[in-house]
Parts: sequence; structure tokens; C-alpha cells
Amino acid sequence: MTFDTLLVANRGEIAARVIRTARTLGLRTVAVYSDADRGTEHVRIADEAVRLGPAPAKESYLDADLVLKAAKDTGAGAIHPGYGFLSEDAAFARRCADAGIVFVGPTPEQLELFGTKHTARAAAEAAGVPLAPGTGLLPDVTAALAAADGIGYPVMLKATGGGGGIGMQACHDAAQLADAWERVQRVAAASFSSAGVFLERLVERARHVEVQVFGDGRGRVVTLGDRDCSLQRRNQKVMEEAPAPGLPDHVRHRLATAARDLCASVDYRSAGTVEFVYDAAREEAYFLEVNTRLQVEHPVTEAIYGVDLVAWMLRLAQGDTDVVTAPPAATGHAVEARVYAEDPSRDHRPSAGLLTRVAFPDDVRVDAWVETGTEVTTSYDPMLAKVIAHGSDRADALDRLDAALAATRVDGIETNLGLVRAALRNADVRAAVHSTATLAGVTDPTPRVEVVAAGTLTTVQDWPGRTGYWQVGVPPGGPMDDLSFRLGNTALGNDEGAPGLECTLQGPSLRFTHPTTVCVTGAPARVTVDGAAVPQWEPVTVGAGQTLAVDAPTAHGLRTYVLFAGGLDVPEFLGSAATFTLGRFGGHGGRALRPGDVLHGGEARDETSVVPGGERPDFGAVWHVGAVEGPHAAPEFFTEDDIRDFYAADWKVHFNSARTGVRLVGPKPRWARADGGEAGLHPSNIHDTPYSVGA
Repeated sequence: MTFDTLLVANRGEIAARVIRTARTLGLRTVAVYSDADRGTEHVRIADEAVRLGPAPAKESYLDADLVLKAAKDTGAGAIHPGYGFLSEDAAFARRCADAGIVFVGPTPEQLELFGTKHTARAAAEAAGVPLAPGTGLLPDVTAALAAADGIGYPVMLKATGGGGGIGMQACHDAAQLADAWERVQRVAAASFSSAGVFLERLVERARHVEVQVFGDGRGRVVTLGDRDCSLQRRNQKVMEEAPAPGLPDHVRHRLATAARDLCASVDYRSAGTVEFVYDAAREEAYFLEVNTRLQVEHPVTEAIYGVDLVAWMLRLAQGDTDVVTAPPAATGHAVEARVYAEDPSRDHRPSAGLLTRVAFPDDVRVDAWVETGTEVTTSYDPMLAKVIAHGSDRADALDRLDAALAATRVDGIETNLGLVRAALRNADVRAAVHSTATLAGVTDPTPRVEVVAAGTLTTVQDWPGRTGYWQVGVPPGGPMDDLSFRLGNTALGNDEGAPGLECTLQGPSLRFTHPTTVCVTGAPARVTVDGAAVPQWEPVTVGAGQTLAVDAPTAHGLRTYVLFAGGLDVPEFLGSAATFTLGRFGGHGGRALRPGDVLHGGEARDETSVVPGGERPDFGAVWHVGAVEGPHAAPEFFTEDDIRDFYAADWKVHFNSARTGVRLVGPKPRWARADGGEAGLHPSNIHDTPYSVGA
């Protein structure tokens, strides 16, 4: 079982973690990737990288043929599957063995046994593991209703092939069970290889507790403590900790013994987790399932035991069974928060886009795959990072995690950072009396400005904007009408250059979750709050839940500005928060606003002032612009008559005018010569006289 090249059949932070660990063991590493992950970290740090295919997982990471071909082509002697994708696929593990490739994980037989919940439940029963009252596979809804009457409501209807909360439905009475039957079967058939379903008693206000196991494949199994994973949304874990708090000693001992006995009974190999539902009121725990892989939350166990479970997996795969030894005594407490690309205030809707700023603290462990400039898609699981804090005790670990999350920034999309921080301060969580239902009652208190309608072209700008980069193709940024912009900020008591919104033609509709003082300036336009007109050039406080709308200019002018007390919280790029849409950087996600976007920043403020009428610009139809002649105006290039016509004419602004330059439409030039001589055929083609900025 010796090998010198390891292929990692996964993506994201786990792929990078495995590659780093493998390299410390002297192994050559191979990464695989989809088109969506071409520029991610695990691809960069591997010794070799192989493209699998396009972004959809079925055409890349889930295609066993492609993964095995990559292993064969690169000479990989082993495959580490990480978690998710093919990590618990018994057929894939068997194909690895048939190809002479080491599968770094349990045996195919163990993956099959624990891969379906009804067979895992039977194995647990045979090993004496405590089970919740339940059933085997049910043939039809009639049998399910009869079984539920015997168990007693509430019950949980489960797909036998389910995982990660998929294919599960709580039923509190016969009507709910009958309604859920076909739906759960349909989800199971679509998501897994089996449509089989069964019932278990539902423990309300349950806690999710699990035991980390590791076996040498010859009957020796060690346990590495327990974890609590009760803070979940939609049955997906959000925060985990080790050891599980508030467990009576007899329960903790019973769980460890049951997990060890179950896995030893099948000569379990490699890392795994035995999961339980814990009824704190009865001090009883019931078997839930066995995860035959490395768990996402394994870092909290590593933190308190000082072990490297990935290194254990790789050493065991090389034949070193001595690695499976009882761990040292645990020290302290560890807590992990998963940072998800999702919007908790909108039912955890996935959030995708360009990350304009990513920053993590240096004093805690962070397993992440994103960085500034990463494009987050909806093709995969929304987890961006795991932040892990280790403290002397539970309170210390929770405080350290809260401080670490406060120092974490992920800008450009919405994340659950605010929700997790709110959960860390929840009284039930602090007292360790929380359950799997606790997080559903926690809300994110972070102030938000929600974009209901984006307008024609609404961008974040600041003043003086981004300047000094013309030589690399970046035009000056900032507001086109910087006077209106600066006056609005000054009226609010901001620095005159604080980031705000520039609205071209039709303005946006913005809903505020917290009272926020704003000032709308620029071209004359109708401005309303919940449909009631409010004045421009005067600060107005928009209440929580109210919507500010800015219409298109009513007369002359093209742009209006929405400024916020305290400014918008937007990261700088090249020294400015200004949006450069062509370059896809700056502002919110490097682009104009879209419906559904969320902005942060703004506050309610009493100390404000009205912009005096005499200081406001006059938005008329005619503007007088200063013009400076270059060294070769006339007679070398233009005629004298042409220059006179130039000054006498009324010029119109072309609709293609922008920050790259203001284009004016007027009289056709009359040239002093027929061609450009050696410099070029056209008389305007002058190589030694560049255009001035903004010309």
C-alpha cells in the first residue's frame, strides 16, 4: 500500500488542507478542478492540476470516470476523497481498488453498510447501540401511518439514502405524514440511489451530538471525544464545538463506548463519525447515522487533542497501523463557525458574485478557499470558510470566536457572519441549553440597505475617486457631478468624499432595516419615502422597514446622488471605493447594483443641515465649458476659420459620454492639410500630441 503521489478528488478548503498535509509527509500531490475552480488555491498549491470539466458537479467532481482517468494519467497511487462528492460512494471506492489505487477512507463494504440508514440502524442494533423507536423500510403510506401510531407522534420521516438534512420531514400528526410521504420519496429518488423511507421518533428540542472515531481496519478503533453540532439551519450544521457541553458523564461514556463498539464490530477503517440525537430532558441519546468520511467539523477535535486526522488517514493508507493510538488528554474547548455564502434574512438564499474584500484574523485557525477576487458561484455548497477558535474553557472559546468573526470580512456578497455572531450571544447557546431548533429563532441584527429596484445604472462612488491610473487603462473614478455629491455628504455631517450612490436616469428603490438618515442631491427628481414626497438637498431619516425611491430627473440633468449618514461600508480598491464597471472592480461587487443586492452602512443622525439654495448647482440646458488649445491647434492642423467656428458653435453632449471621456457633437472639423504625413493617413493621427485627460 505504498504510494508517492496522492490525488485529491475534491475542491475548496478541504482539498487545500489535504494537499498541504500530504506535502508535509513527502507526497507529490495532484489537484482536480472544474472550470469554476480554475483559479482557486488548491489548484495553485498542488504539484499538478487536472481539469475535469465544466462547473456542474455531475460533469466534473462527481464523474468517477474522469477522476480515475486523472489518477491514471498522473500516476497517482492513492485518492483522498475529502467530504461530499464521491467520498461515501462505495462503487467509486471499489473501482479504485480494482484499478490498484488506494482509496483513503473506509472499505467499500463499510461505505455500503453505513451508506443507507436502515442498514446502518440494523448494524447499530446488533452492536447494542441505543436506538430511537422506529421502523425498517416502509412499503407504503398505509404502513407508515400504522407504524407512526405505534411509535407516537411526532415522528421523523427519513430517506434511507439521505444525508446533510436532505430527505427528512418532521410530522406532528397523521395528516402531515400523509402529505409528506410522496414528497420525501420523490426527493430521495432524485437525490440518492434509493427511494426507501422509514420512521423514527422525533425528539423535539433535540441536540445533535457525535463521536469521532478512527479505526485501523483490523478491529482496533479509538474515539477522540465528542462534538456538539446542534446549531443548524435547515438541518445543515452552522456551528460545532468540542467537547459537547452539558453532557452528563454517564451519557458521554455511553456514547463513546457505543460508537467504538459499533465501528469495531465491522473492523472499521480510517476516520468516521457516529452521530446521535440527544434528548437532554431524558438524558437519553439515540443512534442517528455513521458518516464514513472526514467531517467538516473535524478541526475542533484536532484543536483539543492536538492531532492531525488528515495525516492519520494518509499514514494509515500507506500501511502504518500504529498511527491508530489512543489520543492524549483533551485540553480546553474549541468552537467552529461555518461562513456560508447566503442571505439569512431571505431564508438563507444562496449569494453569488465577486468577492471585493476577504480578510480573516491571524490569531485563530481558518480553513478557507476564498480570497479577494474570488468569483463565488451557485454550483457548489455555499461554505466559504471555517473559523475555529480554541480557548481555555467554553466561555473563552466562544469569546475568541466572536472576536475572530468580528475581524472577518467577506464583501461583495451576503454571508451568515452576522447571524453566527448573534447566535454566539444567544442566552441559550451561552448556557448550553440550545437545541437544533435554536438557530431558527436567531436573527441577524446587522443594518442593511436592500436594493428593491436598481435603476438604470446605479453605482457606488466616492470623491475624489480613483485617480492616477490612466497609464494602466483605468480612467478617473468618482462622481460625475462631484459638487452635488460633496454637498450631500457635508449636509449629513460626513466627510465630503464618503461613499454614496450615483444614479444615472432612473434611480433605485432602497428598503432600510434600520433608521437611516439620507440626503438626495443632483438633478431635480421626485424622491419619495413609502410613496410620500420628500425634498432633495435636505437630510431625511428613513425609518426601519421604509423604502426610499428616486425617480428619473424631471427636467435637465442626468444624475442624482443618494448619500448616507456615516457613508456606505464598501472596501477600497486602488485607493477608492468608486465603481469601475468596465474593469469589474470597486463599489459593490465591481458592478452596477442589481435587484436583491444588499448594501451595508448608514445610520440615523440628528446633527445635519440643509444645503443652502445658493450653493446648489443650477441644472439648466446650457453649460459653459472652458477649453484650452494645444500647441498645434491652428494653422498646423485646423484652419483659423475652423477654430473660430469651434468657439462659436453650440455643442451637444453625446449619449456615449462617460468617465472615460465626455464626447461632444458639433461642427465637422476643417483640416489645414490633407493627410497626416508620415505619422498616418488621417490628419488627426498625431503620434506626438496625446489627448488631454477627459478630452
